[in-house]
Amino acid sequence: MSEILSQEKSIYIQIKEKIENDILRDILLEEERVPSTNELAKAYTINPATAAKGVNLLVDEGILYKKRGIGMFVQSGAKRKIMEKRKKNFYDDYVKRLMAEAASLGITTDELIDMIRENDEQV
Repeated sequence: MSEILSQEKSIYIQIKEKIENDILRDILLEEERVPSTNELAKAYTINPATAAKGVNLLVDEGILYKKRGIGMFVQSGAKRKIMEKRKKNFYDDYVKRLMAEAASLGITTDELIDMIRENDEQV
């Protein structure tokens, strides 16, 4: 959790995404305690209220839950929820725009699939 925060988006959103990324990378496992808002604030030199705002978004989404007097923990099934949400966002943010641009250029779905496969072979 020692990455640098950027100015591109709100800090609390970056905190939320960093915790999500740590869950996806199995750095934070289900039913494991996550850093406290004070720990996050110290690590990123931010206000604890800002860290709490990011953590609370994850609580609202059912990704984290609170054990009274102990701290925040990763909810069982959190990794799956994050993956599903991000796949949907990927589809909405990228695939729909890609398909619209391809259609405007007269690229068929089959041609687009061929382009993706060609790129995949080059990687």
